[in-house]
Amino acid sequence: MKWTFVLCLFMLGWTYLGYPLAMLARALYRPRRVQPAEWEPSVEVVIVAHNAADELAAKLKNVAALDYPPEKLRFHVASDGSEDHTPTVLREFGDPRLIPYVFPVRRGKSACLGDIVPKLKADVVLFADARQRIEPGALRALLRLLSDPRVGAVGGELAFERSYSDFGDGVDFYWRYETFIRGNEAESGSVVGVSGALYAARRALLPQIPEGLILDDLWIPLQIARDGSRIVFSSEARAWDRPSKDAAVESLRKRRTLAGNFQLIAREPSLLLPWTHPLGWRLWGHKWLRLLAPWFMLAVFASNLALLTESPKWALLALAQAAFYGLAFAAMRKPELLRITPVRIIATFVRMNGYAVLGLHDFLTGRASAAWSVTRRRDA
Repeated sequence: MKWTFVLCLFMLGWTYLGYPLAMLARALYRPRRVQPAEWEPSVEVVIVAHNAADELAAKLKNVAALDYPPEKLRFHVASDGSEDHTPTVLREFGDPRLIPYVFPVRRGKSACLGDIVPKLKADVVLFADARQRIEPGALRALLRLLSDPRVGAVGGELAFERSYSDFGDGVDFYWRYETFIRGNEAESGSVVGVSGALYAARRALLPQIPEGLILDDLWIPLQIARDGSRIVFSSEARAWDRPSKDAAVESLRKRRTLAGNFQLIAREPSLLLPWTHPLGWRLWGHKWLRLLAPWFMLAVFASNLALLTESPKWALLALAQAAFYGLAFAAMRKPELLRITPVRIIATFVRMNGYAVLGLHDFLTGRASAAWSVTRRRDA
């Protein structure tokens, strides 16, 4: 039992502290610098929307206003079986650069991408979502890094506007942690995933996108990286969102994302073998170990309980663990406790690992679908 406790505790430490610090060390001591340059290729933006009438007009104006030569920019926007006025918004938007697609039957984002991407002609494809606001200079920031011929795709930063809720601050903390890891992964080689809110890729490297994918923004970069192209990250290219103030809404998003990780493993089990993909070891460090983390946590707690009679130190450790989880659950019941930064970090950690268990349940029971449901903010 002692070895179970020590090994699982070590794996937890490596997952959340060791791997990020290893990426930081590699970025500092073995950097792989991208050679940025100004570049103005032809660009086509692709957005897939479902029941997004309330936000799509603003998004189209946002894309049209990007700091880029108008003659080199077109945007393809699809309505995926929308039941609101999304098709009307597309038809009435008066910009000749817009190519609308109205799919009457809802099939999911990856199915729409699979139809649209083969029709594209531009040098670069910019993928975005309907909700987030893209900074005017974001496209140029992505292209500066994509100008390096070794780079196949560049992810932007999903940034959050100031939160006025304690739960929203926890979401923001998690994304700052993710951004730290992605930045160091990019500096030392490649990131293993990008934000679907904003990323650019060379059109010639894009694979045929299959129907039914939950995480196209993980699957596409992994396919591009198979042949040795780098996937990097630009903190200067930002898409702005508001962190959710609603735990139920955030739970649906995270559960779907984590279910998508399990789906990817089921589709391509060879990704579990780190030597089969150029980013295989990083996939384990950044993605797969997090799927196992809640089970490590359970094993640490259970083995600790089994060792209670061995020594007083085991009783103290069990008490510390009970206090840790008790504090997290208390904060979930009483959100005002989240104003205390250490409590907010603990609650976010426990909540995210809970989502991994629920994501596995959703995947196994078929609740996670490629055809996502729009999660409207109750605070909007």
